[in-house]
Amino acid sequence: MAVDGLTTIPSGFGPQDTMNRLETAVKAKGMTVFARIDHAAGAAAVGLPLRPTELLIFGNARGGTPLMQSVQTIGIDLPLKALVWQDASGKTWLSYNDPDWLAKRHGLGGETEAAVKMMTGALAAVAKAATTG
Repeated sequence: MAVDGLTTIPSGFGPQDTMNRLETAVKAKGMTVFARIDHAAGAAAVGLPLRPTELLIFGNARGGTPLMQSVQTIGIDLPLKALVWQDASGKTWLSYNDPDWLAKRHGLGGETEAAVKMMTGALAAVAKAATTG
């Protein structure tokens, strides 16, 4: 399941627990949760089936602003997003955009390297906290 720029990791928990753990980890890192979108609930509301699929939108102005100061178009990919979803076999996954890939996509220069590295580490940490015991 290789998609360019997308990091996808398996979770040892179900979708609801994984998302709750992710939200807790994001807040513990001092980031703001802007929205939690339950795509499956939206599908159900219009009579369509969808396995558990939930998106968390979160970020930190101290981390994202330097990137937007360099190249404003990265604002279309910020704040950060993480998707918790369940496949057809019942396995839960967590997916997010790789900050290095986002930096390349928008042509960010070396002056943003430290901020991108910090964002990459923070994402990896909250993903690990959400998916492992």
